[in-house]
Amino acid sequence: MVYNPWVLFYSSNGTPQFNATTISDHLKKSLSLVLTYYYPLAGRINESNFINCNDEGIPYKEAIVKGKLVEVINNPIPGEFNCLVPFELDDITDITFGVQLNVFECGGIAIGVCLSHQIGDGLSLFTFLNTWAAIANRSHEDLLQKPQFVSANLFPPINISGFDPRSGIIKDNIISKIFVFDASTIEDLRARYSDNILNEKPPTRVEALSAFIWSRYVDVSRENCDKSKAKTHVLVHAVNLRPKMEPSLPSHSFGNYYRFTMTIIPSLNNGEDCCHAIVVKQVREQIKKIDKDYVRKLQDGKEHLAFLKNSSRKVLEKGELIPFQFTSLCKFPLYDADFGWGKPTWVGSPTLTFKNLVVFVDTKIENGIEAYIHMTVEDMAKFEADEELISSVTKI
Repeated sequence: MVYNPWVLFYSSNGTPQFNATTISDHLKKSLSLVLTYYYPLAGRINESNFINCNDEGIPYKEAIVKGKLVEVINNPIPGEFNCLVPFELDDITDITFGVQLNVFECGGIAIGVCLSHQIGDGLSLFTFLNTWAAIANRSHEDLLQKPQFVSANLFPPINISGFDPRSGIIKDNIISKIFVFDASTIEDLRARYSDNILNEKPPTRVEALSAFIWSRYVDVSRENCDKSKAKTHVLVHAVNLRPKMEPSLPSHSFGNYYRFTMTIIPSLNNGEDCCHAIVVKQVREQIKKIDKDYVRKLQDGKEHLAFLKNSSRKVLEKGELIPFQFTSLCKFPLYDADFGWGKPTWVGSPTLTFKNLVVFVDTKIENGIEAYIHMTVEDMAKFEADEELISSVTKI
């Protein structure tokens, strides 16, 4: 597991009270208060088995950034954001959470945070941030949601020996870029892929974009493939388990409530084209399998552990499998954190340490989607030059 990092950018807009010292004191005071609710974050992980809630506290760093905030968010480069968060993302330590306050020359700030993925997922992180902001901004105390720590009761801890938490981590030669798709383009893709999906709803925004991005990757990566060897593609989607449980869990249930689906697409290296509608249908069928009955089976732990070991072995040991992973944070409350000086101007993510990973987030306005796409440097050079991709994005 790695750290889950995000950076919240706030423009000063010439506001006099936007003082770095005052802001830092305000953040630290409210942080100490929110940690009384999220007390595990102030503890330390003990051999990946449990958290020792010893109130050691969390690292809080401050940094001065040369340049203006507007220059960063108008031309975002995810790799540069890694300097705005408190930890190396692949550094597996006993620390669960950290904060870094970054102050730009223009007076704008960026709050960089890292949550250990050993204890919480993306929704857990943003729920925490919004609770912290509600405490800091007392006028928003009605937004306060106290966390529920019930994951150990719902999914009893098991021995995970045999599973390497660093599986899939690739530190070198990975680059990420942000590709922005506006609402009209996404609707065009949904309409295009609706063909051949009989008697079913049109593809969701995420289903349509997943099929499109993956198809462009397959197309541009064919030229260097060994045509004599069949390649099997695996589309992996992370699914939020909270609404799949019975009864469903509220959004402020803290923990790792997600599960991966795997959609197997047979060989596509011999010049044949994939049918996007069929890919969408297969992805949808796999996601549908994660229902209340499946979650009940999952709760005994054995099936999940078998999946982790089996998928890790297949992906890492057998070269014929080419995985492509999608994680969607669409409809997550990314822009709600108002600490007293307004909501974020923009929210961004550093480069993660995984190959062929796509993270979807909503644009702040107009119902578009920002896709953070992680590839090797060589694959990205071909991918971002693809004419069909270029014609579909509004910004790279």
